Order: sequence, then structure tokens, then C-alpha cells
Amino acid sequence: MKRFLVGSTLSWLLIASVQALEPLPTSVPVPADNPMTVDKIELGKSLYFDPRLSIDGTISCNSCHNVMTNGTDNRSVSVGVRGQHGGRSSPTVYNAAFLSSQFWDGRASTLEEQAKGPILNPIEMGMPSAQAVVDRLKGVPDYVSWFQHVFGGQGETAVTYTHVAQAIAAYERTLVTPNSPFVCYWYGDHQALSASAQRGMQKVTSLGCTSCHMGPNFSGPAGMPMGQGFFMKFPTFDQSKLALPYIQRYHLMDDKGRFSVTHQPGDLHMWRVPTWRNIALTAPYFHNGSVATLDEAVRVMAATQLNKTLSDAEVADIVAFLDSLTGVFPQQTMPRLPETPHHTVVGDAH
Repeated sequence: MKRFLVGSTLSWLLIASVQALEPLPTSVPVPADNPMTVDKIELGKSLYFDPRLSIDGTISCNSCHNVMTNGTDNRSVSVGVRGQHGGRSSPTVYNAAFLSSQFWDGRASTLEEQAKGPILNPIEMGMPSAQAVVDRLKGVPDYVSWFQHVFGGQGETAVTYTHVAQAIAAYERTLVTPNSPFVCYWYGDHQALSASAQRGMQKVTSLGCTSCHMGPNFSGPAGMPMGQGFFMKFPTFDQSKLALPYIQRYHLMDDKGRFSVTHQPGDLHMWRVPTWRNIALTAPYFHNGSVATLDEAVRVMAATQLNKTLSDAEVADIVAFLDSLTGVFPQQTMPRLPETPHHTVVGDAH
């Protein structure tokens, strides 16, 4: 197992045996320099839903991470401005506050850092610079006063790209899904899980799946320092006769993973361990969204990560357990966005 992990991730292996299966904490980690307030959360929600943060006014954060459903867009890869397609599937924003790094390759340490990326990505939201984002928001009078109220400052000086990211991150920290059937079972209600789901829970533990999918978010051990990240090699058995058909069919090695960020040989095909929470709802699966169904994803993981073939009954039990990790989604309502009477701030709308 150790050879599949990188860096100081190894130091967390001893914790795994006691933290493999547990409920979400009652509160999310909040950085000292970005405390959560009701007004900041509401500002962040408005920005999250506002397509004017994209160059042509067509894409918002919610376009690819739809909080009205499961926090994804259920596409293989997302579609950005001008119909451009990205190279990876959008991970869910729900429970992202519990991740110790963001994006599939872990290139962002915090939600704040992550929030800055897509807006400036030429394929995703396409804004040419942070200053362009600030200038556009300054053209919306109600946003200027809203930023001033939340962050202080004189007039328009309250509108900064850092404040944009801080507000969005504050809203994203409210997107938590507790109280799944598994949690009820964990707290003693043994009727909360079917016999099949209980067998599946035992199976993922005995197979070693929870060596990576551990902790309260099933994405790494609790208490890892923010930015540390918890990574696995995928595919691991890349020359196995069991794995190769899946690797070729689903193009699992076309993307080099974390290597594209660090350019370190040890990071080739390394990926941040994705959460299992709500996984029943977030198809298609894997970084490239190439696998359409959860039962097939289980078979792929068994072959590529464990060099094993599972029976149909074993797959069904594991899927039943994964179904039990669907939590209660917080009620979401669409915000009323600030207006710009008599003019538009979208530069190419003519």
C-alpha cells in the first residue's frame, strides 16, 4: 500500500485503521483569515450563481457544480464559455469543505484558492485577468455596496479578487450533506442499512478499499493539514491482465494526473482521492467521466486498484453500501442577482 501514496501521506496510514468509517464532523474547518458570516455567505451565493463572472455571461460556478442537484453537472467533462469542453469531470462541491486539497490533481490547497481558478480558466469561465473580474463587479453598484458591507473599505476598494474567492468559499462551506443511512447505522440504528449494504461495508473494508477511502469524507484521514492532500495512483495495476481492458476502454491513462502540476515522476497518474459521499448521484465516474454507472466503476476499481475480479453479488453489495452514503442536502434557493439598469457589464454583448 505504501508505494501507492506520496509524500507525508505515509504518516497517516497508522490512523486509517481507526478512522476508516465515520460520520462527518458537526462543523466544517474554517480558516482564521476568512470567518463565515451570514452576509458573506449570501454574497458568496450570489457570486456563485452569477454568470457575469464569465467572459460572455453564460457560465457560473453553478453551471458545472449544480447545487440544485448533487454539486456536479453529471457530464463526462464540463462545457465552458463558447461551448468549449474541458478535459476532466467536475467533482462535486458538496462536502468539498472537508477535503485537504482541491481539484482532481490537488493543485489548490483551499476552497479560496480553488474558487479563483475556474473564473480565469480560458476554457471554463474565460475572464482574462483578476482585474477584469474586479472591474466588471465594480460596474454593478449593488455589488460594490455589498462588498463594502461584508469586507469593509472605502467605496470600491472593497471589491478585490481575493474577496470574491473568500465570499464564494464561505458559501461553499455551507454545502454539507449529513445524516445519511450510514450515519444512522454508525450511531446504532442497525436497521438503517440493508443486509446487502452491511455486507458491502464489510467487503470494502476487507478488500482494502478504505485504505484510501477513509475518514469522515471517505477521501482521506481526518485532521490532515489543509493543502496536504491525500493521493493514490490510478490505475495502480496498469499492466495487469484484469486491468488493461478497462484502462484501454476508458482511456484511464491518457491524463497524467498530478504530474501535470508538479512534473515529479512520482506523481505520474496520482490523483486526489475522491469522496464516496453522495457517489450514487454523481455519475459519470473518474477524472475523465468515462464510466457511466456505479456498478461498472466498482468493477474498474477492483481490477485497476486491487487486481481482483468481483462477483455480481459482491458488486451489488458494495453499490448498496455506497448508496447508503447519500446524505441530506441543504435546501437551496436561487438568489436574486444585483441588476445593472440601463447598461450591461458583459463586454461582448453587442
